[in-house]
Amino acid sequence: MGTRPPHVKAPEYLSKSPPVPQPEEVVRAPEPDAERPDPVRYGDWELKGVAIDF
Repeated sequence: MGTRPPHVKAPEYLSKSPPVPQPEEVVRAPEPDAERPDPVRYGDWELKGVAIDF
């Protein structure tokens, strides 16, 4: 990309963007049942032993 020509100026009311904050680490709660992993996390939905998708 090029630069703005010297005769074209940004409006006075615009300021530089503030710095982007650093993301914080997300702590997940432990799985409620180790035998049945969270379906939302793994993408597997099961009903009476049969995998379903809706």
